[in-house]
Amino acid sequence: MSATEHAAPTASEYISHHLGHLSNSHEQQVALVDMSILNYDTLFWSIACGVIGSLLMYMAARKASAGVPGRFQSAVEMLVEMVDNQAKSIVHGNTSFIAPMALTVFVWVALMNSLDFLPVDLFSQWIFPALGIDSGIHHRVVPTADLNGTLGISVGIFALMMYYSVKIKGAGGFVKELFSAPFGPMMFPANLALNLVEYAAKTFSLGMRLFGNMFAGELLFLLIALLGSTATVFGGIGHLFAGSIWAIFHILIVFLQAFIFMMLTLVYMGQAHEAH
Repeated sequence: MSATEHAAPTASEYISHHLGHLSNSHEQQVALVDMSILNYDTLFWSIACGVIGSLLMYMAARKASAGVPGRFQSAVEMLVEMVDNQAKSIVHGNTSFIAPMALTVFVWVALMNSLDFLPVDLFSQWIFPALGIDSGIHHRVVPTADLNGTLGISVGIFALMMYYSVKIKGAGGFVKELFSAPFGPMMFPANLALNLVEYAAKTFSLGMRLFGNMFAGELLFLLIALLGSTATVFGGIGHLFAGSIWAIFHILIVFLQAFIFMMLTLVYMGQAHEAH
C-alpha cells in the first residue's frame, strides 16, 4: 500500500467524511426531495432514540408511586406537568392526545439532539475498528443534523395539523376557511394562495430551524476537533478551551431546540383548533 493511501486527510476531507451519510446511494444527494435515497444512519439513530425515549417514559410510569418520589420520577413528573400546562394554555380544546404527543416530541428530539455530545471520531476511530468495520465508511450519528430527518418530523406535524383542522372545523368548515380567510370570500384566489404558502412555510421552517441549529453545532465540533489536530500548544489549549465552552453552551442549545420544536408544535395544533 502506498504512502499516499496512509496520508492523513486534509481539513476539508475530514469534514466532508464526517458530514457524509451511510445510505443506499454512493452519490451525494443534491435534490431537496429524493425519495430513492435512504440514509440508514439517520433512520437507525432516530428509531433508537424513539425506542429509548418510550422505554424511559414506560419505566417512569411503571415505577410511579404515591409516596415520596425519587429523582427520576420527580424529573419526569416536572416534565409532564410542564408540557401539560403549556398544552392547556395554547390549545383551546381536548388535550388528551395533544399533550402526550408534545411530550413525545420533546423527549424524542432532545434525545436525538443529545447524540451531538458523542466524540466526533467515536465510531470511525474506535468503535468501527474494534468491530472490524471499515473506518472509512460514512456515518452520521445526529439525526436532527440531517434535513431529511427534521423535515420528516415536520411533515408528520403538518399531517396532524391538517387532521385536527378537519376534525374540529369539519371538512366544509376547513375548505370554507381555506378560501374565505383572511380577506373574505370575494378574494378567494388570494386567500387560497396565502393559506397554502402559510402551511408550507410552517412545515419547512419547523424542520429547517432545528436542522440549521444542529448542523451548525455539529460543524463547530468538527472545526474544534481540527484545532486539536494541529499538534501545537495553541491548538491543544484552544481545543480544550473552545471544546469545553462550546460543549457547555451546546447543552442549552440541545434542550432549547427541543423545547422550541415542542412549543411550535403546540402552537400549530392550537391554530388548527381556532377559526379565523
